[in-house]
Amino acid sequence: MDNKLPKTKIDEKTGIEYHLEGDYYIPNIAMPKQEKIVLNKYGRMRLKYLKEHKKAEYTIMLMDGRLNTHLKEVQETADNRAQQIISELKAKSDLTEEMKNTDMLCWVGTMNSIKEQAEEFVFSELIYV
Repeated sequence: MDNKLPKTKIDEKTGIEYHLEGDYYIPNIAMPKQEKIVLNKYGRMRLKYLKEHKKAEYTIMLMDGRLNTHLKEVQETADNRAQQIISELKAKSDLTEEMKNTDMLCWVGTMNSIKEQAEEFVFSELIYV
């Protein structure tokens, strides 16, 4: 008497399909395909924040296939927002292009301060929320 197990079966209650591997049935489940992206500084910081401080949100987005889309959106928004804030702060400061040639250290110091301020806004508005 030869009791051959079917190669696949579907659970009536859950609707999940299983395939036979050896003597065990393994569920045929896979994560949805996600868009491949290259993370910049803001995307990596958001990912790290989600993993360390928002574990449930991170897991849900990962399992739903929304994580990469979210990270891409955050990093694009963060880049645009940082550039916007830098432009606004430069306009309010007394920086001129002529200062690059006449007082380079002052110009570099002021620009670094402006970039730091812009990043602090971006961190508090988009990354660490």
